[in-house]
Amino acid sequence: MTALSMAGSLRIGLSMKALKRAIVMQLRRLRISSCRIINTWFTQLSVLVMVGLLALPVQAESVRELASFSGVRDNQLVGYGLVVGLDGSGDQTTQAPFTSQSLTNMLSQLGVTVPSGTNLQLRNVAAVMVTADLPPFSRPGQRLDIVVSSIANASSLRGGTLLMTPLRGADGDTYAIAQGNMLVGGAGAQAGGSSVQINHQAAGAIPNGALVEKEVPLNLGSNGGMLELQLDESDFGTVQRMVAAINNEFDESVAYARNGRVIALDGPTDANARVNFMARVESVQLTPTQAPARVVLNARTGSVVMNSAVTLRQAAVAHGDLSITIDTEYNVSQPNALAEGETVVTPDADINIQQQEAFLRIVEGAQLTEVVNALNALGATPRDLMSILQSLRASGSLRAELEII
Repeated sequence: MTALSMAGSLRIGLSMKALKRAIVMQLRRLRISSCRIINTWFTQLSVLVMVGLLALPVQAESVRELASFSGVRDNQLVGYGLVVGLDGSGDQTTQAPFTSQSLTNMLSQLGVTVPSGTNLQLRNVAAVMVTADLPPFSRPGQRLDIVVSSIANASSLRGGTLLMTPLRGADGDTYAIAQGNMLVGGAGAQAGGSSVQINHQAAGAIPNGALVEKEVPLNLGSNGGMLELQLDESDFGTVQRMVAAINNEFDESVAYARNGRVIALDGPTDANARVNFMARVESVQLTPTQAPARVVLNARTGSVVMNSAVTLRQAAVAHGDLSITIDTEYNVSQPNALAEGETVVTPDADINIQQQEAFLRIVEGAQLTEVVNALNALGATPRDLMSILQSLRASGSLRAELEII
């Protein structure tokens, strides 16, 4: 409504003051109406946003990420072998006699006889240990990746070739044979008494460097189709949710909890049906329980890692550094030339102790960001932070488990 139409609707003969008052009242009515429309639209939009957020799927994980079937696992293999073809960077046989002994035994198997008492001085051979993981259901003829590591004083395995090496399991049987050219990521050079090295050169890998010769027997469901599902971490709440999710997927009771880690599954006896059953179980989605509050301290590197469940009750912390410096100077006491005395060296030690001032600071946090901010406010180094966290745990303020690795 314009000002002219509003003025026409008023009675003729009104004063200018009354006209102005009427126009202001009409404008106020229009503003109130527009505000009500905007508020109504904002309320409807908020409701739609909340409904959309509630409709979002809850973050869940599959059974495959939380557990594995009993017996379906890797098997570790290990073997001893020789790497040849090194460019003068092999073992020093005088310090590692088993290298030359291994080479002599290998040559004898190939029909070469080394005279007894021969002192082999070889710089292009290195004794190594070979390790590999044999995946489940591996068949003869399949390839495996292997890791080769020097066990003597070889400076580098770059450019070497691993000779045929049997890889044995924990039972002593040979399950794979390894052989191939080394792949070493490091590099180095030396000349004139100076040397430079990049990364580690005494170990390397051979992709697809081993051939499986024997499979590991595995009989799944041999006990009337019964299977076992083992959680990666023991948790009664997650076991309960997993059992309910699996039974809900099959619309019948096929899963039974045995303890806080193992779930028994009543699977089919037919092999093909069992595979379909296991694949269906692994694809079941569920939300695991929240991990317990935990703080991991690495004493070697000084790293401190904590999860989102860590909370910190209000506490007062005072932490100061105490540094002790010992400086020793050696003074020489020499007698006169005509005096019959001896030159004596006397140490003079200066011990200085410095202690920084420490003030009490209030620390508290109900969320991880608040805990981090509170600990950062102390201005402590990672080494000092370890001591502070241990003291907070002992006082009951830090609500988390401490794990030192």
